Amino acid sequence: MVTLQTDNLSKDFMGLKALQNVSLQIKAGEIFGLIGPNGSGKTTFFNLITGFHKPSAGTITYQGEPITNLNSHEIARKGIVRTFQIVSLFPTLTSLENVITGMHLMTKSNFLGSFIFSKTFQAQKRSMEAKALELLRFMGIDDQKDVVADALPLGDQRKLEIAIALACSPRVLLLDEPASGMSPSECNNLMAIIRKIQDRGTTTVIVEHNMRFVMGLCNRIAVLSYGEQIAEGTPQEIKSNEKVVSCYLGEC
Repeated sequence: MVTLQTDNLSKDFMGLKALQNVSLQIKAGEIFGLIGPNGSGKTTFFNLITGFHKPSAGTITYQGEPITNLNSHEIARKGIVRTFQIVSLFPTLTSLENVITGMHLMTKSNFLGSFIFSKTFQAQKRSMEAKALELLRFMGIDDQKDVVADALPLGDQRKLEIAIALACSPRVLLLDEPASGMSPSECNNLMAIIRKIQDRGTTTVIVEHNMRFVMGLCNRIAVLSYGEQIAEGTPQEIKSNEKVVSCYLGEC
């Protein structure tokens, strides 16, 4: 079943065509890769899916419902959550506190209830702390729960960012270069974690330059070049696609 679909998705920035007529169907529960040289439109695609930018043309459909013109917070509430190419954390908060902030979309108590420390708020606080610790444990960084984010190694910062995204209970998780700056062993560990996320039923879409990471993890891959979609298929099909090889060698 298709969970996320784009039809002729395009984005222009003052005449610059960042994305042109990209049509993709992402199936529920799969790990889908989006690759291409720098400037090919990958992050623009994420920005359009998550409502940070509005398309110049084309449509976006999620679970059969059009979401093209929704705002980013509305899309997040529907279950589409992303991370960023540059790690985005609260640097002076601990790992545990960072994950708790990611739960704000799911919070039911109002500001007044929080202010007067109502029983509902107190119960919710305990529940959020327990869930945050569980997510840190899932990501393998629960031993860093009391460490401020700015003091974490880059690899753990990226894991923390994923934990924050998971705190929003996403149905579709968009990861923008999650393996950037990681060692080979850290990459292998992250691949195992993303497979566990898939086992939970979450659809994952990954933008990544690490080809070993993408080819070893994704069920299907699409390739962009200068904003255009030039290929789509299994990792093996992408590896053997002459046009893809030419683009990565700078010949297109």
